[in-house]
This record gives sequence, C-alpha cells and structure tokens, in this order.
Amino acid sequence: MGRGAFWTHRKCRLEWTMGSEYRGKTHHGLKLGGEGKAEKLKGRSKLKLWMIRTTTTVLLWTCFLQLTALGETWGPRVLKGWSSCFTFSDSPLSVKQVTPSVEKIVLPPKRIYRNNGYVMVSCNGGLNQMRAAICDMVAIARYLNVTLIVPELDKTSFWADPSEFQDIFDVDHFITSLRDEVRILKELPPRLKRRIKPGIAYSMPPVSWSDISYYQNQILPLIKKHKVVHFNRTDARLANNGLPSEIQKLRCQVNYAALRFTSQIEELGRRVIRILLQNGPFLVLHLRYEMDMLAFSGCTHGCTIEEVDELTRMRYAYPWWKEKVINSEVKRKDGLCPLTPEEIALILKALDIDHNIPVYIAAGEIYGGERRMAALSDAYPNVVRKELLLGPSDLRYFQNHSSQMAALDYMVSLESDIFVPTYDGNMAKVVEGHRRFLGYKKTIILDRKLLVELIDQYSNGTIGWDDFSSSVKAAHANRMGRPTRRAVIPDRRKEEDYFYANPQECLQQPDEPWTS
Repeated sequence: MGRGAFWTHRKCRLEWTMGSEYRGKTHHGLKLGGEGKAEKLKGRSKLKLWMIRTTTTVLLWTCFLQLTALGETWGPRVLKGWSSCFTFSDSPLSVKQVTPSVEKIVLPPKRIYRNNGYVMVSCNGGLNQMRAAICDMVAIARYLNVTLIVPELDKTSFWADPSEFQDIFDVDHFITSLRDEVRILKELPPRLKRRIKPGIAYSMPPVSWSDISYYQNQILPLIKKHKVVHFNRTDARLANNGLPSEIQKLRCQVNYAALRFTSQIEELGRRVIRILLQNGPFLVLHLRYEMDMLAFSGCTHGCTIEEVDELTRMRYAYPWWKEKVINSEVKRKDGLCPLTPEEIALILKALDIDHNIPVYIAAGEIYGGERRMAALSDAYPNVVRKELLLGPSDLRYFQNHSSQMAALDYMVSLESDIFVPTYDGNMAKVVEGHRRFLGYKKTIILDRKLLVELIDQYSNGTIGWDDFSSSVKAAHANRMGRPTRRAVIPDRRKEEDYFYANPQECLQQPDEPWTS
C-alpha cells in the first residue's frame, strides 16, 4: 500500500470509529437505567470522545507535515499524483502559485552605536551631482553617529523630474548594504514625525567644501539640540582632500556598491550594452550640447542669430542662473565651453578613432538637431542613441524622467571601450572616476582650451591636417584615464581636483608610475 493511500485509509477509519463511538454512547445511555451507572458511562464517553478528537488532530497534523516535507523534497509534480485528504491542485497554494525559492542573502551585521539624532537630506542638481552628494551625506552621517533618512531627490530644478529615490536606486539594497556602517531609514520614526511638522524642522545648507571637523564641531551640536536637522542643499558640501581614509573609502563604498540602479533600469541598460557589443567595441560620447547647457553657459559658437536670442531669453528666465551677460567667444577660447558636434568630429578623427566604431550619444536632445549633427554623422556613420536602439514601449516609463534617462546613459558609459566627455560636468567627472575604479578604463579627458586653439588654426589654414592631428595626439597622450594624483590646493578648495573624478584612495595600485 502506498504511503498516501495508507494515510487516507487511516483517516477514513478514524472518522468511522469516531462516528460509531458517538452513536454507541447514545445507545448505552438508553439501555442502562441506574443514574450512577449512567453518569459513569457518560463520563467515560466524554473521555473517549476527547481522546478520539486528540488522536485525530495529531494524525491530521502529522499527515499535513509529511505532505509539506515531501513537497519540498520531491517537488509538486510527485504530490499531484498522490491521493490525499484534499487534491493538491485545489489548494490555495497550487503549483502555479508557488514562487521559486530565492537564495538567502547574507546581510552584514548591524553597527551598534548611540544615535545622536537624525539627518534629513534634500539633494539638488542633476542625477550625478545628487549621486555624489548622497555618498557625502552617508559618510557624514557615519562619522557623526546619526541616523540618515533616505535622501529626497531634486524635483524643482530645470529638468523637473518627479522621480523619487526608489525610482532610480534600489532603496532596500542601499539600506541593507550599509547597515554595518550607518543606520538608514526610509522615513522618520512616527514619534518624531508627529513632532516635526512639514517646514518646521531645523533646516540649513552646510558650508561648501567643508572638512569633517566642521561637521563635528558645528553641525553635531545642532543635531543634538534639535534631534532632527534638514540639509536643504548638498552639492559639494564635503572637501575633496584632507579627510580620514575611512571617510574616503566609505564614499567609494556608497558610490560603487550601495548605489545600485533599480532592476528595471539595469535590465534596460544591459540590453543597450548587448546591442552595442554585437558590432564589437563601442565609444560613448557624452555630447553635452543640450539647450539648457548652452543657455546656462552662454556658449553659442556656431549658432544662428535666432538660436542665440532663444538661448539668451532662456538664461534670463531662470533667476538661479546668476551669470546673465556672457561673451561666448571669450569663454570658448578659455576652454570653458562644451565642444560643438563639429569640433568633436575633427578631434575624434585627429585621434585616429576608427570611423566604423559605433558612437553612442549619452545626452539629451542635441540643440540644433540634424543640422548640428551632420558633420559628426558624416565622419562616424554609426552614431546611435538609446531612442534608436530601443522601442518606444521600452522608454515609455522613462519619458519626462531625465534622471532615469541619465541612469541608462551612466550604465552604458561605464561599459564602453572608450568614453569621451565634451565638457567637465558632473556626469563626465563621476563616470571618469568610476571607470578608474573598474581598472582605469580608457577615458579621454579633452583639453578644451588647447583644442579650440588648434581647431581655429586648422580652420583658418595656419596649420595642415598632419600637424593638427599630431598636436592633438601629443596633447592627450597622458589624458586617457591613467593613474594620476589629485591636485591639492589647501587655501582654494573649490579649485582642487574633484574626489569623484579620481578617488585615488580607493583605486588598485597602478603598475605604472603616478602622474600629476
């Protein structure tokens, strides 16, 4: 007899026995006439009934536990063929609804410390400016022994992206991967929420490029006093240099391990990378030539009169863009303008970049459209964008979410064989540092001031193509993302090399000498 049939047979016999005993109780009660005997028999019947119920319960639980154990060992397919007290497929936990077991993730142990208070953070700027700020805020919270509330992303800047932290980053991974360093919560505890009404929490912008002693001596007493302090600005609020190595390494841990994109963004990013790799090595061009960049910087080289007027009006329309009167040509000659699509086409050719290589444009909409992209497309016919590689349905949820679009570009930029930024904005710098961390992947850091001078000389016929090309190559021989030391300027911290562009404290020891 099979094991399933055995348990079924036993159960049926128990049910019949229980019924017959119950019926027998009534019969015996009618047959005996004495009250004492009747009471005695009544007591025995109750005892028998209790024992039968207890035995039945134990057997049913044993049956259930054995079925569960065998289901985990042999699988649902075997169980479906067994006769039992119920049909397995009719159970609420049918085979189709059972989720596959997930490998248990071992979490780092929680760091135990006396909590000095809570820090709330409102980041400002684009995705990569906020990314660096989040790393800084985690490091500060760890050093001050406070609890960090998951940072709020900027929704009021030029891009007006409504994305929340969890729309871009894996928030649970962010919290758990750092639990051995600092306590991070998704929101304030209820008791503090009731006390801290919106807009009433003590709010302040920390001083830019501050060292850790500023936070220890000035910020920590405020946190202890108010219990909750809100940082309403976060860009460049921690110095690049002069910090303990533990703080620098924690900034790297947050940047390169804790800040993981959501599965939706990562899946789409990997798909773009697979498509590009089908044709071999590829180059990512961070072509910072969008309308907002040109309006903000006042760089209008190559624009029509109508475009110059449009960009000027836009600059005056945004009060937080403080610089209004800008001489575009002077700024360009000082190397302070993003390179144009026409200029970058010449530079890539001068560097002998294969004209057949796929060139992925990591940027928003290029100002001037096809007219401005014509020279680059002619020189490099395999110019592509994410909008060409993916279908409209793939990007449907990313529309009007510039930070999520930037996250896709970030992923593709990391995996490219060559990364070329045309302007030293936040994405260019953060990607440069991340590529150094991944093994000094080739990143061409363009000397814009020298390049503009060489391009003008070539354009007016002062030098020929060979001289132009050799000069461009010579100028960038040591600007390919190789090991270097950050420049330290103690009395002018704003002018120092950016930590996230070259996190030297976190990088593998180079096989070649450091350059400065």
